[in-house]
Amino acid sequence: MSGRVVPGPDTPEHPAYEQLRPVTAAASVVLAENPSPMTLDGTNTWILRAPGQAGCVVVDPGPDDPTHLDRLAECGPVELVVLTHRHLDHTESARTFAERVGAPVRALDPTLVLGAEGLVAGERLGAAGLDLRVLVTPGHTDDSLCLVVDDDASVLTGDTVLGRGTTVLGDHDGALTEYLDSLRRLAELPEGTTLLPGHGPDLPDAGDTARYYLRHREQRLDQVRAALRELGPDPTPRQVVEIVYADVDENLWPAADQSVAAQLAHLRRVG
Repeated sequence: MSGRVVPGPDTPEHPAYEQLRPVTAAASVVLAENPSPMTLDGTNTWILRAPGQAGCVVVDPGPDDPTHLDRLAECGPVELVVLTHRHLDHTESARTFAERVGAPVRALDPTLVLGAEGLVAGERLGAAGLDLRVLVTPGHTDDSLCLVVDDDASVLTGDTVLGRGTTVLGDHDGALTEYLDSLRRLAELPEGTTLLPGHGPDLPDAGDTARYYLRHREQRLDQVRAALRELGPDPTPRQVVEIVYADVDENLWPAADQSVAAQLAHLRRVG
């Protein structure tokens, strides 16, 4: 079982709020109507099931919006809810939705788990006729994970890799160092693995996208190194942002501050 769904005349295009859009043989998406500079078009909630299966897995139920949750509940019996990381645009409705449909919630963060155990690296989840492999990918947050669906040739990446643009790094120690390792793991996925992100459109090759992200991060690090030569060894993150992110909308600079802080910490660690 593999391959992307060929859009038909009745297949909604992205973005299509609160419509079930098939993407692969096993994965469909419902886009929440919560667009913002940080969420792009909105949060993608993924519905996973093997062909012919009635039950489904819901990944990142998203904001606590009644219209969105009604649409998700219509997708069929929910066997399991999985969270890719702790941010509210992915998790706000998790407990409410899980209690409504009678399904457990699993995540790396134990505070988000409901009626089950927390997830661990390399764990395989059998649900809705699928074998889902947990790939721990810290960087965006320290509890970020991806779900690899090997028999569907797809991977759900949460905010680790987006469908458009690049992700903001977390504020935990070692965020960039961990993130680069996470991208290297994603870059090793088989050619043609469909990328199913937490925000933005799906992409045809997760490995290619991860390698692009790696190149982008190395370019940013070179720019930060150049800024340090100009500013000295101990600038504030905002001083670096004003140079390296001068072409970015200033409304996004607070997020860039966080990424630069992670870049500076990485450079101090590796030189």
